[in-house]
This record gives sequence, C-alpha cells and structure tokens, in this order.
Amino acid sequence: MSKLHTLPDWNALYRMPDSELPLMETALLIARDEYPDLNASSYLAKVAHYAANLRSALSENLDIPSKLTAINHYLYKELGFSGNEHHYEDPRNSYLSDVLDRKLGIPISLAVVHIDIMQRIGLPLEGISFPGHYLVRLPVDDGILVLDPFNQGRPVSIEELRERVIPHMDGQAPTDSQLFQILAPASSRTTLMRMLRNLQAIYQQKDDHERIARCADRQLKLMPDLPEPLRDRGLSYAALGYSKGAVQDLTRYLHLRPDADDADTVRQQLIENSGIKTRLN
Repeated sequence: MSKLHTLPDWNALYRMPDSELPLMETALLIARDEYPDLNASSYLAKVAHYAANLRSALSENLDIPSKLTAINHYLYKELGFSGNEHHYEDPRNSYLSDVLDRKLGIPISLAVVHIDIMQRIGLPLEGISFPGHYLVRLPVDDGILVLDPFNQGRPVSIEELRERVIPHMDGQAPTDSQLFQILAPASSRTTLMRMLRNLQAIYQQKDDHERIARCADRQLKLMPDLPEPLRDRGLSYAALGYSKGAVQDLTRYLHLRPDADDADTVRQQLIENSGIKTRLN
C-alpha cells in the first residue's frame, strides 16, 4: 500500500536543518503547486524502482568508473532521460513530476533525479550550484568527480570547468581556491531555491504574476526574510490587485534593504497600493 502524506509541509521547511530537508520530496512539493492532484507516492515509488533495478544490476566488485558508466547507460540510454535543449524554457522541465513522466529536464531537475537514485544505491552524489549550469559531484578517494546530468552524466574535466566559469567572472579564469569554492556541495535548500528562481524567471518573461507570486512565496517558506522574494511577491501582489499583501511585503523589503537600487521604484508602488487600500476601506 502506498504511504499517504509523503510530502513535507511548506510551513515546516524553514525550521528544518539543511541536512534534514528532503530534496526529492520538496521538489515534488513544488510540482504539486502546479498540479494539485499530483500523486507523490507514485513518483517516489518510480524512483525507488529505478534504484532497485540499478542495485540488482551493479556488481559490488565494479570500480567507480565502471559503476558510473553502467548507471549513465541505464538512466540516459535505457530509461531515456535527456536535457531538453530545444524547449529549455518550458516550465515542465522544472516540475519533477513532468521530468519523471517526460524524461526531459534542465540541468538542475535532472540532477535531482540523478542524486536521489544514486543516494538510494549507496553512492553519495551531491549537487553543485555551478554558475549557469547545475552539475553534480561524487567524492572519490583522490578528490571528486564532476558530472553533467544535462549531458547524459558525462564527466567534466577541470579544464572544462575553468572554461565554463570564465564568462561568469568577467572573463577572468578562476584561481584554484575560487574553483574549489564553486565546486562545493550545494545544500538541498540551495538547490530548491535555485529551482524556484528558475521557475520564477520563466513566469516573469510571461508576466504571469500569479505564478511569480507563488514562486516567491515558496522561496520565503524556505528562507523567510530573504529580501528579493519579498519584493517580487509584493510587486506581483500589486499587479494582481492584492494591495494589503503588496503593502506588507514591500514595507518589509524596504526595511531590510532601505538603500536598494530599486528602493525608489518600490516606494512608489508602496504609495500607490497604500492609496488603493485607503480608498477601498
């Protein structure tokens, strides 16, 4: 029998230490916002089934490179997971239920699937919130292996990692110390925040203020006093005509960031919505 209530409560997430925040389950919680009837148990069972198949197929005597080759073949050849290069901005690439149904995703969503399956079979795969393109890492005896889930889990060399970072560092190559910091493991909270920001960016391009507000709200469930989501939710509330919420969020934002570059714009929105609120009352 499938377990009920397999997903965490949004309102409990901010109290959870990063080490206890469940990545796959919370990613499915994000998907349930878009699909209220989502059956989380079926998706968790699907991932568990994939892991069980791999566990039974992998010999304990295989070395790490051989295991990774077998795992990548199963995930990306047999199951058919792949990066959605042609429709990268499709929001379905960020909802884990769609990713598992369609076998299509973007780097971070494919990484969540890859991480969960690998951890289930005893390989401590970790995320890397790499600039521009989320990656994963596997600790090994002499360091780490960096893999790219968007490109069928292929290994990424240190030279390629340096090249990928340069556009995000004003054209400067990173030092060894900088690259080491960039390759640090990402917490579940960091990964989930990045997923939500990706979704919000897609909906901002479409002026979908209801979903922008929802994405910002969910970021605040994970990190309650983060200024930018407060501002974004407040501005979307204003666009939707929810003046009370707009006033509360924008006031809080200006309290946290009184000298922000956009403070004057936000103050104007606050004045306009305070005026609307007064007239309505």
